[in-house]
Amino acid sequence: MEYTPVFQIAGHLHLGGLRTAFYNYLFAKSHGGKFILRIEDTDQSRLVPDAVEKIENDLQWAGILPDESPSVCGPYGPYKQSERLGLYR
Repeated sequence: MEYTPVFQIAGHLHLGGLRTAFYNYLFAKSHGGKFILRIEDTDQSRLVPDAVEKIENDLQWAGILPDESPSVCGPYGPYKQSERLGLYR
């Protein structure tokens, strides 16, 4: 089982997003699954510089360590939606 939340990179991680990540992290782990972080970056006009790093740092601060993410590669990449467009065609 894998659970893959998708975070917008149009701003900072807010409390609701952190809560959702926490619940989904617990759900994935309690079912023997992986927590995989994907980033929604297809709206490049709303892109905030360093947002991906900030989201990953905020999750790490909260003790939510993704099994895979843009900085932790694995078999379920790529982790940015803009790099996955070919998979949907």
